[in-house]
Amino acid sequence: MSFDPDRVSTVTFDSYSTLVDVDAAEQALRERVEDPEPVSRVWRARSLEYTMVANHIDAYQPFYEMNRDALQYALDAHDADVSTEERDEILSVYHELDVFPDVREGIERIREAGYDCYVVSNGDPEMLDSMVEHADIGDLLEDTISADEVETFKPSKELYRHAAARTGTPIDEIAHVAALWLDVQGAMHAGMQGVRVDRKGDPWEPFDGEPDLTVETLNDLADDLA
Repeated sequence: MSFDPDRVSTVTFDSYSTLVDVDAAEQALRERVEDPEPVSRVWRARSLEYTMVANHIDAYQPFYEMNRDALQYALDAHDADVSTEERDEILSVYHELDVFPDVREGIERIREAGYDCYVVSNGDPEMLDSMVEHADIGDLLEDTISADEVETFKPSKELYRHAAARTGTPIDEIAHVAALWLDVQGAMHAGMQGVRVDRKGDPWEPFDGEPDLTVETLNDLADDLA
């Protein structure tokens, strides 16, 4: 299916990797770990894996705790000599991740074009509050919607359907914007239009169809919606 801007009345955005750069967390590791890149990769991968497994075995805990457990595993897997206090200092970087440069202008243009804008995220409410403040986009958003509200993570349809209900928008009138392939696919399977933000030129996952739209920046999306 190709993107149909005429059907869109609400735009929802993922947070991590879409609005803020999770790769920036590697800098916090670099100050405490000799070889931070592989630790960072395992940390991010395990964090996502834990959330998806939790959906299936009813083992929900807030994302910050999932992320802490994933970081601990990554440190242990690479025999990193890091104290609990240092681990928590590394983890706290998620409250101040680097913001992609197109974010504020892109959302501002989308909002000015008449679309209600929300964040829909695995992050728990405290994480989202700090992310919105750090990104300086609070004045552009109607609200943030957390997986914590339904205790279910992406890509479960339940979270996207909950988001539609919270926004008061028919689900097929929502365009969900995300960098992660599993988030785009989850939104599309729930009935939203899926917009992939591909800032790095990575290949798309070769199964289950293509996104409705792929853009490099949020300004590109604003152009399409205009």
